[in-house]
Amino acid sequence: MEHKKDGTEHADTSVDGIFPVDEHVEEVDEDGQTIRRKGIYLLPNLFTTGNLFCGFYAIIAAQAGLFSSACIAVFVAMLLDGLDGRVARLTNTQSKFGEQYDSLADMVTFGVAPAMVSYSWALHDLGKVGWMVAFIYTACGALRLARFNAQIEVTDSRYFTGLASPAAAALVVGMIWAFSDYGINGGSIWIALIAAVIVTMAGVLMFSNISYYSFKTFDLKGRVHFVFMLAIVLAFAVIFTDPPRVLMLVFFGYACSGPALVIWQLKDAKKAQLKD
Repeated sequence: MEHKKDGTEHADTSVDGIFPVDEHVEEVDEDGQTIRRKGIYLLPNLFTTGNLFCGFYAIIAAQAGLFSSACIAVFVAMLLDGLDGRVARLTNTQSKFGEQYDSLADMVTFGVAPAMVSYSWALHDLGKVGWMVAFIYTACGALRLARFNAQIEVTDSRYFTGLASPAAAALVVGMIWAFSDYGINGGSIWIALIAAVIVTMAGVLMFSNISYYSFKTFDLKGRVHFVFMLAIVLAFAVIFTDPPRVLMLVFFGYACSGPALVIWQLKDAKKAQLKD
């Protein structure tokens, strides 16, 4: 920390080592003095790194024709993505570095990987239209993440504006996993058209202003009724009976919940106008 002539402090911008891997965070202690701390928190960033690895692996696996493995990797990344933020909050290890790292990892795993997997699986059969559809999904994912980062301080945490990128990715890879589990790996113009519709729909919903419930208000530290735990056990049992189809239906239903709520609200608004 350096001192100016007027007595104020500012951060030292000199290079502190050969490798620029340290995060410098300015904080204010009890005495009101500005201090610098180096380093990054290990635990939450390990989960984020796992998320990034799964997204990268999904791209490589899809290029090798291992579509089921690629889809499973994206679902594992979803679990890791859901854990890193909660672990950071529970252990009080939030940081600006972690937020940016998580956003970049999400772009690879939920913005690029699903587009690449879907293109390798069936969209390539549509030629230029196929890669354009894949790019539209990726671009919408990038725009959605940029908007989320820009509005994170002002939006209601109970709701997402637009379909969250992990849910959009789950919709796309859930479809691919369900079909590839039956041995359907492209080769048909009809399968390619179905894939194009689903991928485009997922991208448009990410970019839209439709509200989706975020489930962020769910209290993991609070007490719940015993019946709730029984419901969770039953939910896991249902999922593991047929993971590809069940997960595809779950996320397809979640993706449709936003537009369905908008339609319901429009109907209520029209009824209110007729009464007036």
